[in-house]
Amino acid sequence: MVNQLADTLLTLIRSRRSIRRYRSYPVPRGTIERLLEAATWAPSAHNRQPWRFAVITPLETRRRLATAMGDRLRADRTRDGDPPEAIERDVKRSYERIVNAPLVVVTCLSMRDMDRYPDERRAFAERTMAVQSVAMAVQNLLLLAHTLGLGACWMCAPLFCPDTVRETLLLPDDWEVQALITIGMPVDEGKPRGREPIISKAIYLE
Repeated sequence: MVNQLADTLLTLIRSRRSIRRYRSYPVPRGTIERLLEAATWAPSAHNRQPWRFAVITPLETRRRLATAMGDRLRADRTRDGDPPEAIERDVKRSYERIVNAPLVVVTCLSMRDMDRYPDERRAFAERTMAVQSVAMAVQNLLLLAHTLGLGACWMCAPLFCPDTVRETLLLPDDWEVQALITIGMPVDEGKPRGREPIISKAIYLE
């Protein structure tokens, strides 16, 4: 039985895909709460649970967020000197991914309950632990979404414009934006992605 459960879990992990196209069906409130519950059962540093979630379902809010992020993306890439047509393609792609997802979850971290240190070295380590905690919560959410037959995609774009996201959504000041998760009924199964051999990424120490 244990091996069977392990095989099932490994198959689930291997079959998860980043899904970027969704059907228009809304995600039920009960399903959203199950996804968030799964996220909050991730391990966290000192069990302080530094994750925070901003759940977005209204189309107008998704449009407002996508527009604000697109404006920031356009401004940044224009300063980089990129071709205008390439910039607009990028902005359009980002906008559509956010707006066309019936559910968007903006994941954040808060240092409010984490330990505080007077020196930079330990303060940096403490914040890194909070970032890792939020990342593990996101993985829990993604896996449960996949188990429920939903598609989801982890977008890191908010890291490039955290102030824009926070101001647009009127998030609390201590919420540091980490990622944006789009969720919905998938249009397709997504593209399979390979993995490098384990031996190229791991060493066995004696």
